[in-house]
Amino acid sequence: MLEGVKVLSFTHYLQGPSAAQALADLGADVVKVESCRGAYERGWSGCNTYKNGVSVFYLMANRNQRGVALDLKSDEGRETIYRLVRDKGYDVILENFRPGVMDKLGLGYEELKKLNPGVIYCSCTGYGSSGPKVRKPGQDLLIQGMSGLAAGRSSSHAYRDSAGGSARGYIGSPGHYRCRV
Repeated sequence: MLEGVKVLSFTHYLQGPSAAQALADLGADVVKVESCRGAYERGWSGCNTYKNGVSVFYLMANRNQRGVALDLKSDEGRETIYRLVRDKGYDVILENFRPGVMDKLGLGYEELKKLNPGVIYCSCTGYGSSGPKVRKPGQDLLIQGMSGLAAGRSSSHAYRDSAGGSARGYIGSPGHYRCRV
């Protein structure tokens, strides 16, 4: 369905990788851009479950994707991204940093649009791109607590620290998606 669509994914944890995974599952060529240390979630698993040293949490949210490790704070790292967007046909950008981070890195919508006027840029955030909570982290347990979902669990529930699954499983992907074309 999405064969020929090329996506650069600057995503981490669950919200962004889930969106990238859906695109990859539908046939898009998705390249996950990670720091030179690798994605934090490669080594983190809430249930201490790993396959060949990689977190099952990471594997579940990042299937069907290739990866590249870049230092996005370096000129070389930024230039690599610029070349992919300008010359190699990567015209979909997916990111879920806090608002403003990609702009500070020189990889925001306005900058990449100069290189590829047809770029589609999707920012995934917990609370949108403006408003009183724009700088707050938007992670699953926080959304469960703020929404009251965590309070709905019984005292005998097997997962004492959460509603027993991600809020994504209850209400779709929590947070805010802003796509610009």
